Amino acid sequence: MKNEDSTVHTEPTPNLIVRKLEIDLRAGFGRHWNGGDAFLTQFNNALSMSFPVGEQSFIDSVRDCAKLLPDAADAPQFAALHRDIAQFIGQEATHRHLHGLYNAHLDKQGLVNRWETWASKRLAEAKSRNIDPRHFLAVTAAYEHLTALLSDYLLRHDTALEKAEPMMRMLWCWHAAEETEHRAVAFNLYQAVGGNHAWRIRWYVYTLVAFSVDAGRQTVLNLWHDGTLFKPSTWWSALKFFWGPNGLVRRCTGPALSYFRRDFHPDHETARPPEASTQELAQRWLRENAASWRAVR
Repeated sequence: MKNEDSTVHTEPTPNLIVRKLEIDLRAGFGRHWNGGDAFLTQFNNALSMSFPVGEQSFIDSVRDCAKLLPDAADAPQFAALHRDIAQFIGQEATHRHLHGLYNAHLDKQGLVNRWETWASKRLAEAKSRNIDPRHFLAVTAAYEHLTALLSDYLLRHDTALEKAEPMMRMLWCWHAAEETEHRAVAFNLYQAVGGNHAWRIRWYVYTLVAFSVDAGRQTVLNLWHDGTLFKPSTWWSALKFFWGPNGLVRRCTGPALSYFRRDFHPDHETARPPEASTQELAQRWLRENAASWRAVR
């Protein structure tokens, strides 16, 4: 894999802190915790089902490729990236833990997590081929871009969570804020270890298809087990969520396609005036909800 991207970003990521969210998911939550809306609830539940295996794979890929970087003592220009990697791993490990508790309650509600099985099988097959670890990192960078888009949507549009149970709204907004904070770490590491544009794009296409198919299948399965798959209100909610005036597809298609640009970088976001940038939204939420979390490091 030959690096064709000339710019390697080595500036530290601001405000990258490992936090402990002060909520207790063991207390459980309602079957339709997102405002009584079956679709919105089960779509979010589907995403949560992917996180434990997904976050662990992100941690593994970043940790493996971090070994390809020179030590900070030998190459001071990479000191900030080494720090960002440590904070990235800490944040993702916390996400993995909390969504594990979340998913345990979904099991009690009778939902079946197939997404974890699908992803685990693909990962095991890929690892058995002993491929270049930078390919796994390219997949991580792609997923981080997609999660950053979803995070922007959640933080920017109150309708996505405005009627959710307070604990669940807190969990999802906190997760979105931290995903926004560290969205560039895997990408920066990919560039620093010689990842090239062509493979970055190939793996993004793969990731975009896999994520869309898996999210759709798991959401449908959740609605089936929930007994709400064939209710007109379920499909009306889905239609509004994806294709409404501020729907996910309308808002995210442009940013999703921006990843194909050769000069793309996650931090080079252009906010649409007078809207705040995603980073501004994330930091505003963290400031306004500072009583709900504490810094670990």
